[in-house]
Amino acid sequence: MKLEITPRRAIAAALLVGCMQITKAAELTPFPEFSKPRALTAGPHDHLLANYFGINAWSGDNRYLLVLETDLKDKLPDGRPCTLGLTDTADGNTFIPVTTTRCWNFQEAAMAHWLPWAEDTFVFNDLRDGKFCAVVMNWKTKAERVMPYPVSAVSEDGEWAISINYARLFITRPDYGYSGNGQDPRKGVVFPADDGLWRVNLRTGEAQLIVATAAVRDQVPKVGPTGMSYLCHTVISKDSKRIYFLSRSVEESMEGVKKFKGVNWFTTAFTCNADGSNIRRCFPDGWGSSHFNWKPNLSEHDAATMIVTCKWQNKVYTHVEFTVGDEDKAHQVGGDAMHFDGHCIYTPDGTFISGDGYFDKKGYRHWKMVRLADNAVKDIGDFWTPELYRDIYCRCDLHPRWRPDGKQIGFNSVHEGSRQVYVMDVK
Repeated sequence: MKLEITPRRAIAAALLVGCMQITKAAELTPFPEFSKPRALTAGPHDHLLANYFGINAWSGDNRYLLVLETDLKDKLPDGRPCTLGLTDTADGNTFIPVTTTRCWNFQEAAMAHWLPWAEDTFVFNDLRDGKFCAVVMNWKTKAERVMPYPVSAVSEDGEWAISINYARLFITRPDYGYSGNGQDPRKGVVFPADDGLWRVNLRTGEAQLIVATAAVRDQVPKVGPTGMSYLCHTVISKDSKRIYFLSRSVEESMEGVKKFKGVNWFTTAFTCNADGSNIRRCFPDGWGSSHFNWKPNLSEHDAATMIVTCKWQNKVYTHVEFTVGDEDKAHQVGGDAMHFDGHCIYTPDGTFISGDGYFDKKGYRHWKMVRLADNAVKDIGDFWTPELYRDIYCRCDLHPRWRPDGKQIGFNSVHEGSRQVYVMDVK
């Protein structure tokens, strides 16, 4: 039977489709509105948020932000001290010096984290008595306890952390590691069996090796006898049940290599349980992984979901979402507009992701946001990078992070001429 569409039926059908589209559009969460960026810090010193992108910098009452202060601009820190302090947003954004640290860099700063179980207390990395360590400090009383392992990631409740070998990382990626021989880098050992990811109790300092570098050697590209493999870039899921980490290898020793010229890295992404069990490889050969973050803990499925940038289908760096256990269902987010390597983070409600890329040929960094429900993309802003801050070892990435209540987003920038900490109000 042939169905004839009369003009009246056609009009009714069109109205129905139109109503469905309007209803669907009404159900979509509007994009956040951002204020103009405003600096919380100012010269003559340079400043940066005291941890890596995606990590909270605000105190529990949202009054203080963890910030580093330095006079270095275009040189590798190389063990030189800087000041770790707080910006007081309730007192004219005054910078309050608290302590100094020799374990810091321009990418991950001092990996400082607030600890929810102790008022006015945070943990940060430092060099004490010739050893890399983590220091738990009450900034008001200056009372402190030294943990024998530096932190790479901290659980949401602040009870435990993952530690890596920052001396080995300094040999392979000087812009992320620490100089000073504060750890044994295991030189000459391609896949150490006695080093890798350590789980550290932040109350007692007790630590256990949960994933050895050698544990994944059969799942990563082959490395020659003069090469070096290492574990790095750890992130703990919001429900504290899983760890994401990278295994990276270089073909030959990096010692003496300047600015990574002629060096090839092989990157493989993994997840594991919080105790190091159930190690799972995330992607096929060639996908690698560069930046990533866990989705907020809104449901059991969400708690196992991540946004990452990787070489999607071996073609380009782009933004991809996947869920642990369903890695074969990984899907690209945001279409062609997100075909770049960005520092990807979710909004606190998990509705949007954003990514800020590296500067282009004209010196601008582009920051974009994706609504996950329909893959719509919106520009957040373009930020100028002066020549002084383009060196690969001491570049200034935006490295954004949300205030936990979603009402502000903070980032580092040099678009006004010096490295400073900025926020934008969000509604």
